Amino acid sequence: MKLARGWCLGFCAFAILINAFGQTLQPEAIRPTGVPTPVEKVDAATPSKKDVAKAKKDDTATPKIKRPRSKTKRAASTPHEESLPPTSGGVPSTGAKSVMMVDARTGQTLYEKNADEIRQAASTQKLLTALIIAEHGLLDQPVRVESIDTMAEPVKLNIKPGDTYQRIDLLRALLVKSPNDVARCLARDHAGSVEAFAEIMNQRARELGATRSHFVNPNGLPVPGQYSSARDLSLIARAAYANPTIRSIVCLPKLVFRFANGRTRELENTNKVLKQLSYCNGMKTGYTEAAGHCLIASGSRPGRDVIVVVLGDSKSGVWRDASALLSWGLWM
Repeated sequence: MKLARGWCLGFCAFAILINAFGQTLQPEAIRPTGVPTPVEKVDAATPSKKDVAKAKKDDTATPKIKRPRSKTKRAASTPHEESLPPTSGGVPSTGAKSVMMVDARTGQTLYEKNADEIRQAASTQKLLTALIIAEHGLLDQPVRVESIDTMAEPVKLNIKPGDTYQRIDLLRALLVKSPNDVARCLARDHAGSVEAFAEIMNQRARELGATRSHFVNPNGLPVPGQYSSARDLSLIARAAYANPTIRSIVCLPKLVFRFANGRTRELENTNKVLKQLSYCNGMKTGYTEAAGHCLIASGSRPGRDVIVVVLGDSKSGVWRDASALLSWGLWM
């Protein structure tokens, strides 16, 4: 009995030892469906291979720097607005006797000062001469110079009687350098005489609404009974500004004129504002002792075109006043 009980206890002890030994050798025992496999715990102090690889990748990557956004917006630059002229808000003071400023597109008056005062226009009235020639056309046709054309002191191109030029070449010289002999040549060729051309000038001026003007010659040299006003000249200038031929000429800073004998001469534009302001695109100068220094200047920027007429100014003041008014008118 005692022997049987001993055998039984020994067998049970042996079975327990065999079971414990089997669990040690097979830690990943097969489990029933739906029972998750235990997750292997990783010591926090010992990083896994995946973490090490990620850390190396992050070390080699270029760090992204977040730049602060500027609160100021960059202004868009345009050909005529690279640096806006300073404007105080008020109309610039001028020393000119008469001033007229208009919107070249609409004709709206932007500023005036003694605009209806009767004054000498000097060579600014050559804009009307040029307008009549340009509107007539046939600019590629020849024009023969006559002796009577050369009687026009003091500013002359010295074209010679008997010489022949294309009408467009004489028109360009007229608007850029303002020679009086060229004005007479174009007028006489167009109408038969200077006097007949003056009648055409007066008729065209009335059509434009310039009713306070009377012209006697095509070049603006002082003679009794010849006069105009800043307002009338602004009306003439608007019509000239709208003419593509004139617009293409008055903006030229210089040109080369070829005489009939083959000699060439560089003609520099008499309009100094054209060189001083990038947004000035031309028009016409004038001077006589009776008229003082005069200037019709035009300028443009996107969406705006302005014409300024300055009459009876000083030699230095005419450029200063016209520049200030043009800048104010464009950016008012």
